[in-house]
Amino acid sequence: SLENCDVSVTSFLVDKATNPSNRQEEWEYIIGFCDQINKELEGPQISVRLLAHKIQSPQDWESLQALTVLEACMKNCGRRFHNEVGKFRFLNELIKIVSPKYLGDRVSERVKTKVIELLYSWSVALPDEAKIIEAYQMLKKQGIVAEDPVVPVDKTLVPSPKPKNPVFDNEEKSKRLAELLKSKKPEDLQEANRIIKNMVKEDEALQQKVSHRVSTLEEVNNSVKLLNEMLSHFKRDESTQEDKELLKDLYNDCDKLRTAVFRLATETDDDDSALGDILHASDDLSRVINSYKKIVEGQSIMIDIPGSTASEPSSQHGGGGGSNNKLAPSFFGWTFGWLYANLPTS
Repeated sequence: SLENCDVSVTSFLVDKATNPSNRQEEWEYIIGFCDQINKELEGPQISVRLLAHKIQSPQDWESLQALTVLEACMKNCGRRFHNEVGKFRFLNELIKIVSPKYLGDRVSERVKTKVIELLYSWSVALPDEAKIIEAYQMLKKQGIVAEDPVVPVDKTLVPSPKPKNPVFDNEEKSKRLAELLKSKKPEDLQEANRIIKNMVKEDEALQQKVSHRVSTLEEVNNSVKLLNEMLSHFKRDESTQEDKELLKDLYNDCDKLRTAVFRLATETDDDDSALGDILHASDDLSRVINSYKKIVEGQSIMIDIPGSTASEPSSQHGGGGGSNNKLAPSFFGWTFGWLYANLPTS
């Protein structure tokens, strides 16, 4: 059945991600496992059963890898996965690892410490998951946890429900993969391994692209706001040389960001919802650059931006001031024309 296919793919991924013979954490399989959970309706239920078994492995390294996978899932698989982990059925399996009544005396301190750190970080980050908080407080009352662990900021749980990933939503590839994983032939399993690696690479490339776009647009927003703020207080006869140099640096930053925004626009599909944000960023950059040229350099700016007064910049303009929330069709055509016309020649 289709459900059995889903289980076999999920099981294959977790086996690869927690294999005791791994020399290091296999993030391509960990990411693939997270995406498989997000893709399937029963993903969270299937995965926690598999993880509970792996976490209680007598082999220290397999258990630690399984906890790393669990941590990655909590960060990337959203509320459905949080709800499944927050059930006593799964929490009891974690409690067994640290409790001397069960496996506590046979489990290494590294594994027990990791379990306690995870439970503590979840209890802080997920106040709605009452059973997780209850389980952690119970460990404190029993003296198993003497004091709250110090968890590094980069290890704390930042819940971020993740939408289905189009890379792992390829139905044809998923069916082919399920067929290969059923096979007993080594060459079929090798091909399955190759398909999964390729899917993970595609996913990583997609995530890097999104991350780069977000950071670039954030940089544009910050630079535009700062330059606008300084321009609003600029007086040619009263500003210091230091202020003028800082303004020039900010102007140069915005000028360089035009190239980055141009590349984002050319790399983004027309139907991508992010395109509107990119075009807004382009509009904001052009407006603040023209403001600088008029206010600081005294140039007469002739370019007119639809929906704004770029040809007559004022000190009132902020990081998106004057731009309309709804983009008229003419705006899209104008912006791309502006991008190409103003692309730096370097």
